[in-house]
Amino acid sequence: MISFRAFVVAAGATLALSSAHTAPAAAQNSTATEKLNAYVGCINRLSARSYDSQSRYFSWAPKSGPTGKERIIYGTYTIYDTDDCKKGVEAANALEPRDAALEAAASAYVSAVTTLGPLLKEADDYYTQENYKDDKMAKGRALHPKLVAAWDAFSAADKSLRAGVDNINDKRKLEQLKQIEAEEGKKTRYYVEAVMIDAKRVLRLQDTDKPDIEAITKAVSDYEASVKGFEDANAADGGKVSSMFTNAKSVLVTSKQLMRRIRDKVPYTSGQKMMMGPGSGWMVEGSPARLLRDYNQLVDSYNSIAKFGMR
Repeated sequence: MISFRAFVVAAGATLALSSAHTAPAAAQNSTATEKLNAYVGCINRLSARSYDSQSRYFSWAPKSGPTGKERIIYGTYTIYDTDDCKKGVEAANALEPRDAALEAAASAYVSAVTTLGPLLKEADDYYTQENYKDDKMAKGRALHPKLVAAWDAFSAADKSLRAGVDNINDKRKLEQLKQIEAEEGKKTRYYVEAVMIDAKRVLRLQDTDKPDIEAITKAVSDYEASVKGFEDANAADGGKVSSMFTNAKSVLVTSKQLMRRIRDKVPYTSGQKMMMGPGSGWMVEGSPARLLRDYNQLVDSYNSIAKFGMR
């Protein structure tokens, strides 16, 4: 099973939906939320593209490096500008509550991604302009170890920052869920949060080379119950977040398909295997890439609600 931890978009570290929190509590959580959001902003904008660049490169280049004799030479992808991430992390690291380990992880992420960015630009120019036809792939061979080292450093930094953010955010989301239930009961806002918590649990359990099918089945069942509760509560509330429900249902369908594929040991067809590469794997039903795509769309709809509120 393909691991997609590196591609998972950090969910839930955005502004909470409007509620009747007291002013002191809201003020206390404000800078903590701003701090986490800065880190999540970097991950959401830069991580997936960084890993896509690696997948693109190794879809044609051998692990030992390009030779110039490859049948197809795709080059690699560039990533988005890293200045906003760098500035955001510098500002966030000075905010309360201070967390030395998390702040160090964020700084390491910035260092890694700002090193990777120019290398990808240099490689992209080289391959796009087909300069390897002029130097017999000399620069391509020279760039290879630099790219590998930069991707390795980025992967380690991304994993560390993501783990730190997730650890804090998971605790906050569970506390928030309990507070919402105490204040309002299990209504739409409760299920918005419950769906995100349960979807993330499903994703994590399938992110392993040796999936525990019993744990996955239980997590998918719990998620299905949350989606059903979400559907009923949202209908009673006038369908205010129907777009998010649509995305939640897509995650449920794909989660079940992937669960069955793992449980029943259903192999991919030759045609599906051909589509499992970067950029097209999401088109295969019941694939990790499809689940990731659906989950990221759910995150986007949740973040929109978190930013603008339920309308």
